[in-house]
Amino acid sequence: MAATAALSVPFVAACGGEQADAGAGAGRASAVGATTGTAERTLVGSRWNVDSITANGTTLPAPVDSHITVGDDGRTDGRYACNHFRGETEFDGDRVRFSVSTTLVACDDEPRKTFERTLARALSLPDGALKVRVSDDRVTLTADDGTTVRLSESTGDTPLYGTKWKNTNPDSESGSHLTFDEEEGTVSGSLGCNKVNADATVRDGHITVGTPTTTRMVCEDSLMETEKRLLKFFDTTLSYRVDHRTMTLTRENGPSVEFFAPT
Repeated sequence: MAATAALSVPFVAACGGEQADAGAGAGRASAVGATTGTAERTLVGSRWNVDSITANGTTLPAPVDSHITVGDDGRTDGRYACNHFRGETEFDGDRVRFSVSTTLVACDDEPRKTFERTLARALSLPDGALKVRVSDDRVTLTADDGTTVRLSESTGDTPLYGTKWKNTNPDSESGSHLTFDEEEGTVSGSLGCNKVNADATVRDGHITVGTPTTTRMVCEDSLMETEKRLLKFFDTTLSYRVDHRTMTLTRENGPSVEFFAPT
């Protein structure tokens, strides 16, 4: 289960701060142009989704929650795959250099682990400077060794209601997931093994979730353990936050859990 423990782990020096308004840079890439824009004019004030990274001839697709945000104050924050990062950004013409710290949360999923390792290395290469190029609404960051990070500008937060929020790989067809129905005032989905349904009232940044009704299947131990943890987020009041394609549910004085919206 992907949890927000990353947010509570101290950041340690690795080679991105205050988050800018997601809408502040809307259309920035297309407005700058491919030849006239500097790295600073292109990147500052926007949240950039990481689409993929190519290194050593291999292209790795990014998890849907991988992103880089560069604030107006030059500070940056973001997420590789399992871990968050934050720090400073320096610009030199059409080049950008990141100096960030990162949380230290282990990745259990091998593809996410590989992607995280590759992206972290790209943002902390010895020479440090990545060349910024713009084409249409896409941005690429290219290192001298040919490593290329492809970005697209975020278009805003995913709606809470009607979205199939996945607790595991958001691009898979299986695993635990929840969907909130505004008209019915319910939340339903799967706990990984059993289906679940409960009343859900959303108000003032909180969700009051009722007693869950579930099916009674028995699955392998790992799925049942995930199900047991998720059931703790029912029959209680949770604070919630939607940040682009990530939804975080937090129990009062308790743990948090993250869900991701599919692309």
